[in-house]
Amino acid sequence: MAYILALDQGTTSSRALIFDRAGNVKGSAQQEFRQIYPRAGWIEHDPREILASQTGVAAQALTRASVSPRDIAAIGITNQRETTIVWDRSTGLPIHNAIVWQDRRTAAHCDQLREAGSEPLFTRKTGLVLDAYFSGTKLHWILANVPGARDKARAGQLAFGTVDTWLIWHLSGGKLHFTDTSNASRTLLYNLQEGCWDEELLEILDIPKSVLPEVGPSSGIIAQTAGDIFAGHIPIAGVAGDQQAALFGQCCFTPGMVKNTYGTGCFMLMNTGGQPRVSHNRLLTTAAWTRENRTSYALEGSVFVGGAVVQWLRDALGVLRTSAEIEPLAASVADSDGVYFVPAFTGLGSPHWDPYARGTLIGLTRGTTRGHVARAALDGIAYQVADVLAAMQADAGIPVTELRVDGGAAANNLLMQFQADLLGVPVVRPRQLESTAQGAAYLAGLAAGYWQDEAEIKSLWKVERVFEPSMEAARRAQFLAGWKKALGRAKDWADK
Repeated sequence: MAYILALDQGTTSSRALIFDRAGNVKGSAQQEFRQIYPRAGWIEHDPREILASQTGVAAQALTRASVSPRDIAAIGITNQRETTIVWDRSTGLPIHNAIVWQDRRTAAHCDQLREAGSEPLFTRKTGLVLDAYFSGTKLHWILANVPGARDKARAGQLAFGTVDTWLIWHLSGGKLHFTDTSNASRTLLYNLQEGCWDEELLEILDIPKSVLPEVGPSSGIIAQTAGDIFAGHIPIAGVAGDQQAALFGQCCFTPGMVKNTYGTGCFMLMNTGGQPRVSHNRLLTTAAWTRENRTSYALEGSVFVGGAVVQWLRDALGVLRTSAEIEPLAASVADSDGVYFVPAFTGLGSPHWDPYARGTLIGLTRGTTRGHVARAALDGIAYQVADVLAAMQADAGIPVTELRVDGGAAANNLLMQFQADLLGVPVVRPRQLESTAQGAAYLAGLAAGYWQDEAEIKSLWKVERVFEPSMEAARRAQFLAGWKKALGRAKDWADK
């Protein structure tokens, strides 16, 4: 059993990576799938495309690495979180498209719950804010809007899951309805203190408990793949939401360590140890992972649009032919020349939590060029991350000494240097940017005995480059003041 297979099911693509004992990628494959936009603010996926693309790239990765399924010691799964799927238990078919985490259709429902005074209860029990981002109100919407769905749910005929649960159900041949603590903690339905689904919250959202999966560890042998999957029975031994997996992959095992992932969105997590820590600055409290009967927790700041802004410039505006072009284009100018880009396409996440904010490009003059817009787009990613870190440091009460980074946009040197300059702390980029998939692989490998312990995994983590802050404090303050003004223009824009 020479390798670990990591299935990384993301928001815009499904990937599979095969890791060896040194933590190196032996082979990989990736496939994008459709983004469905039924109306403004709504985003959906076809769950069948998610499943087909994920099993397809797994087979491709095995072929490209010249690896047989017999050589795989275990499978680790990591996934886009909060995305909500409901399916028929007898057929395994979805009753509606997956409602994606970015979808804002339940913002008005969240407003109603907030006006009814329910937000403190949800926050106290789940560690989350009452926002359309999370799965609970999405699940409520499906049960309320698909004809006959709530009656079928009450009769035990339907199953709910985030993407990890959907994949595990099908990979196990329909034998296991399961999620781990990291994904359960993103639903608005899971009581962090008691470690179980919360009856009171389920009643408020009118969700039958029978639709919910079993909750178990992030690292442990939970199932075997069905015989017709990968032509053999492979243990599924690791499961974690993508951001918690990245925290594990970055070896942030000690309380106070922080990582930020630059993917479709940006997600910063700080390990807070064995007890959930309440945020006073509108961050999220979340389960990081559970292994060896112990749960670790994290504070999280969620930026809804990070690297997706580059895709938007490429696909919607045609400013770029390829995503890689943004760095040289942005570097063609000294700075954004007063242009600010707030990419609030689906509202603003932490620490603002404004579902009615919208994307704003401001400060344009006749002298503004494509380069300035590209520079402002990258800067907008870094500004959002800076807002989150400021809130996180206030919550933690201790200064952050470094930020570990990963994800596709972390390869952008211009962005990473500006990020370090804004934060005033070193930004540390590892050799392996696939921290999300790597974390899933590590969780699975530990459960399967492929790696011995966290100390062995920590020895595999290597630094590729450190970006040291070099911007003068006065200039940093000037940039941040402009960003604050731009945020004010973007907030509360859409009609409620």
